[in-house]
Amino acid sequence: MSDKWVDRKAAAWHALWDRCPGLGWLRTWGVSGISICSGLVTLLIFRRGIEYFPLVIGYLLLLWLAGVLLAEHRQRLSERAPRAVTTAIDYTVQTLLHGLLLFLLPIYYASTTLTSGNVWFLLVLVGSSILTTIDPWYRTVTEQARWVESALFGLGLFSALNVAFPLVGVASGTALLLSGSASVLALSPIFRRGLGAGWAAAALRAGCGAVAIAIGLWLVREWMPPVPLHLTHYTFARAVDQLEPVEPAVRIARETLQAWGKLFAYTAVAAPAGLREPVHHAWQKNGRTVAVMPSTTVQGGRRGGFRVYSWKADLGADPAGVWQVEVRTAGGQLIGRAQLLVTDP
Repeated sequence: MSDKWVDRKAAAWHALWDRCPGLGWLRTWGVSGISICSGLVTLLIFRRGIEYFPLVIGYLLLLWLAGVLLAEHRQRLSERAPRAVTTAIDYTVQTLLHGLLLFLLPIYYASTTLTSGNVWFLLVLVGSSILTTIDPWYRTVTEQARWVESALFGLGLFSALNVAFPLVGVASGTALLLSGSASVLALSPIFRRGLGAGWAAAALRAGCGAVAIAIGLWLVREWMPPVPLHLTHYTFARAVDQLEPVEPAVRIARETLQAWGKLFAYTAVAAPAGLREPVHHAWQKNGRTVAVMPSTTVQGGRRGGFRVYSWKADLGADPAGVWQVEVRTAGGQLIGRAQLLVTDP
C-alpha cells in the first residue's frame, strides 16, 4: 500500500501546485507562518515565565529525544522512508527548537543588562529564534551547513538547563558550567553519527568537548546573563529605612549630596525559591571602581525580590560625576546596575 499510495499522493500534490501557482507562496512560507503563530501561542501560554518551567523540562526532554532520533536515523530514513516522513521529522525538530527559544527569550531578556557585554548572548538567542522562524532561511542554512542544526540544538539545551539548575538551588556560576557540559554530553549521538565513530569514541569526544566548553564558559562568564536572577528595583537614596529607600534619586546636585553625608545604593534581586546566591555591590565613579562591598547572600522566593543595600560615606572632595553600582554574583556575572548623576550647581 504504502509505496504506491505515497506516490499517488505525491503526484496529486504536484498536480495541485501546477494548477494553482499561487500556492507556491504557501508552500514556501506556510511553515514560517505556522511557526510564528505557534511562537505567539508559546509566549501567551508561558507569559509568566519561570512559574511554567517544570512544563518546559518535559518539553526539553521531548526536544532532546527528537533530536537524538533524527541524528541516529536520518540517513536510514532518507534511504527507506518517504520524503514526507523525513521532512515531517525535520519540521518537528525545527518547531520544537523555535518554541523553546521563544520561551527562553523573556527570561534571558529580564536578566540581561542591555548596556553590558552580556547583551551579546541575548542577541544570539534572538538571531536563533528568527532563524528557526523563517523556514526558507532555516532550510537553506541547515542544508548547506548541517552543523548549524546541531549548534542550535546544543544552544537550546544549554540555555534551558542554565535556567533549570538554579531552580533546584544550584548557584548561577556552577549552573553555567553544568549546563554547558550537560548540553555537550547530550550531543553524543550527533558526535557518533557525524564522525562515523562508535559509541565509546563518541562519548570520549563528547566528554572532551564538555570539559572544553566548561572552561570556555568560565572564562567568558561575565558575558553571560545570570539567569534567572534579575533586578526588580534599583535606585540611589539618602537612606534606607525598614528596607525601603528614603528620597530615591537618579539625579542630584553636588551640594545636596554633600549635605546628605552618605549615599545609599538600594537593589532588589529576584531569585527562585530555594536558591541562595552570594551577591555584592561594586561602586564606580565615572567608570572606575572605587569600592567593592562585602557579599550578601540572596535568598530566593521573596516577593518583589531580596533587598540588598550598601552605602558609601567617603564621596571625595568633589562627588560630581556619574556614579554606578553594579550588582554581581560571586562568580562575577552582572545582574544589573543602578546609576546616579551628580551635577555641578
